[in-house]
Amino acid sequence: MTAYVTAPVLDQPAAPAAAGIQVSGVTKRYGQNEVVSDVSLSIPPGGVTALVGPNGAGKSTLLSMISRLLPVDGGDVSVDGLNVTSCASKELARKLAILRQDNHLAVRLTVRDLVAFGRYPHSHGRLRRSDKQYIDQAIDYLNLRELEDRFLDQLSGGQRQRAFVAMVLCQDTDYLLLDEPLNNLDMAHAASMMRLLRNAAQELNKTVVIVIHDINFASCHADRIIGMREGIIVHQGTPQAMMCPDVLHDIFGVEVPVHEVDGKRIGIYY
Repeated sequence: MTAYVTAPVLDQPAAPAAAGIQVSGVTKRYGQNEVVSDVSLSIPPGGVTALVGPNGAGKSTLLSMISRLLPVDGGDVSVDGLNVTSCASKELARKLAILRQDNHLAVRLTVRDLVAFGRYPHSHGRLRRSDKQYIDQAIDYLNLRELEDRFLDQLSGGQRQRAFVAMVLCQDTDYLLLDEPLNNLDMAHAASMMRLLRNAAQELNKTVVIVIHDINFASCHADRIIGMREGIIVHQGTPQAMMCPDVLHDIFGVEVPVHEVDGKRIGIYY
């Protein structure tokens, strides 16, 4: 009888977790109203991604589900392979930070106190020297040094918005999710904020995902644009591909002539 020696079965290495934000079949309902409908998308790490679309398109809802501020009613979300639904809150807070559209505080805080909250997932309220360095860096990055000891209720709306962005940046996560970060900002400060977020992606290696209404800011500062309407994604691509009259009409339902200015495509919708 011939003896056969079989080779041992070796464990195959696990496939590497997908990098970036992966959204698969995500749905959100309020009663019978489906505000996000079976959305799937992939946001690669790095750069700036802008979510655009008319009011009620589902942009903020989608961002809130990615960050777990809202539970999903169907589908899955992962960030660098981390399952957003099932992972520990502490683990998720070290991976991504979100600025909500409406920020209301019941306590009276200074700018520095607010920014320091961004370190809570790391410090749990006991600030170390390294935490204070992150706080100082965020304050300087948002040009808030002269305001750091002012109370939030003593600031203009634009100054408060910069303080909240500093709090998010101070958390030092790989992913920054910002829901309408240009709220309450005038023209000059809105342009400055977009340049800052662009620099954060390039200089600090952040992945920045923003909900934004002004398509021209998205065109000038984003690497990719995702267009939503009525709870679904209707178009996505580079600014060059997205800033076309036909595409913008599909997203917003209005005619938007597009012109090129200094190498950037600008929609004329005013």
